[in-house]
Amino acid sequence: MFSHVHLGTCDLARAHAFYAPILALLGLRQRFYEADDGWAGWSPADSDRPLLLIGKPYDGAPAAPGNGQMTALLAPGRAQVDAAYARALELGGSDEGAPGLRPHYHAHYYGAYVRDPDGNKLCICCHDPEPATDP
Repeated sequence: MFSHVHLGTCDLARAHAFYAPILALLGLRQRFYEADDGWAGWSPADSDRPLLLIGKPYDGAPAAPGNGQMTALLAPGRAQVDAAYARALELGGSDEGAPGLRPHYHAHYYGAYVRDPDGNKLCICCHDPEPATDP
């Protein structure tokens, strides 16, 4: 559905230090980091698209988060939602909603919400039911 999503930053090194470990927890691979050009990108481990990009705005103005805009990152399981949320807070993100079920979306929706250091709102979510555990 999407080719790429680009999130603006005023400080690429800081944004990269925030995103790289979180996206690794979610199974994404870094495709590039070009400090001179002011951007970096990640994709799924098994394909080249979609891309999640961070970078300086093309118009040269400072990056600013939008009101009502959010990027949702798909996690392979609930444990990865928990881990990515905790890591985001450790890396300077701010809490916008702790991990948990949100059955008003659907029965298995498990998500967490943070803002990155530039103020971009992120959701980290899993849509799968909790795996069965052996008694």
